[in-house]
Amino acid sequence: MAILDRFRIHRTSASASPAPISGSILDPNRHVPAVDTRDADHKGVLNGTVRAELAAPDEHNGLPQAPPDHAGVAQGGVTGGVEALAQKDKRWFAYFLTRDFYIVLVLGQVLALCITGTNTFTSLLAAGGTSIPAFQTFFNYVLLNIVYTGYTIFRYGPKKWFRLVIKDGWRFLLLAFFDVEGNYFVVLAYRYTNILSAQLINFSAIVFVVILSFAFLRVRYHWTQILGILICIGGTGVLIGSDHVTGVNGGPTANAVKGDLFALLGAAFYGLSNTFEEFLVSERPLYEVVGQLGFWGMLINGAQAGIFDRTAFQTATWAGPSAGYLVGYTLILFTFYSLAPILFRLSSAAFFNISLLTAGFWGVIIGVRAFGLTVHWMYPIAFVCIVGGLVVYFAGKRVLGEAVKPWLGRDQEKGVVGVGTARRKALVPGAVV
Repeated sequence: MAILDRFRIHRTSASASPAPISGSILDPNRHVPAVDTRDADHKGVLNGTVRAELAAPDEHNGLPQAPPDHAGVAQGGVTGGVEALAQKDKRWFAYFLTRDFYIVLVLGQVLALCITGTNTFTSLLAAGGTSIPAFQTFFNYVLLNIVYTGYTIFRYGPKKWFRLVIKDGWRFLLLAFFDVEGNYFVVLAYRYTNILSAQLINFSAIVFVVILSFAFLRVRYHWTQILGILICIGGTGVLIGSDHVTGVNGGPTANAVKGDLFALLGAAFYGLSNTFEEFLVSERPLYEVVGQLGFWGMLINGAQAGIFDRTAFQTATWAGPSAGYLVGYTLILFTFYSLAPILFRLSSAAFFNISLLTAGFWGVIIGVRAFGLTVHWMYPIAFVCIVGGLVVYFAGKRVLGEAVKPWLGRDQEKGVVGVGTARRKALVPGAVV
């Protein structure tokens, strides 16, 4: 979720020769034409500049040209549309006047609640004697593969899907590896630590995401974004400080240091996974990226579970409650994986991670009933501080917020037209997202 023009999906128009592969992974100057809409379910008619940009499928490798994953496109050209829309209102707090701001704010908290739910179910499984860090996430990848790969094959056809796997599968394989290992080490951490270690996980992932985005995606943060991140981190510090004051850490731990180290390692993989996924979903349809993530994740996770979880699987408790916890964990994680790419498009991997910082607060609220925890008076202060940081993060942003991705070109011509993208906003002004 590291070095990028190799990660870019190789595409050329019918009239252009294949672009040479350069030496780094993220080459924002590399030619990537617009998408082919012949497979798209659109209602409008494209003309002018747009029609010229929508090339046939790549004759170099035979892959489909990432049809736009949207329900409709407006008439007229797109050239200058995104850039003009971005310059429409240059005032401070302009993004606060848009519907997207409230959508990303609410969506971020929905994802934080999903994280809290998975953390809670993981703790309940561990408390019941079931600790299977690799196998626990296997069913999520299976479900993602069934739903999203099935839809991708429906859109592309079996032959084009197979060519996608052969030609570009290694990119998604790498994404899946980062994601699987992130989940593995986070779940493994619960053998040794407790539910509040999620604070450490979320905090550390932010650092990795900001560094990777700055170095490889060429993201340049406004000072209000840095301030917002620091305020959110400060709110997390209040949460951690309250735990030290009260002596409550979410329950006993087998080996807190070892658990925290596993959590940090998981956070590093999450940072890689989040950053890479933001890059991929900006260029490819959501169903393709999530489907490939589920496909490769299922294979990697299944192999890893067979190697490392055999003993734990034999000694695990498979009573009724444990089975129910596993089902709940899988369904919540599936929801999380389905919604996260939309937030990556509307905002960024950095905002995604600072939004998850409130999971510590939600975790304690749930823990009051599930684990008998108590809410210290500093927790509401921390929550308000984190939410305030999320608002400050967007204070200097214009009407499109972070939907404009610097690696896609000034007019986002290298990106896909899909849910949550700046190009969709330019083409379909009335779109909800």
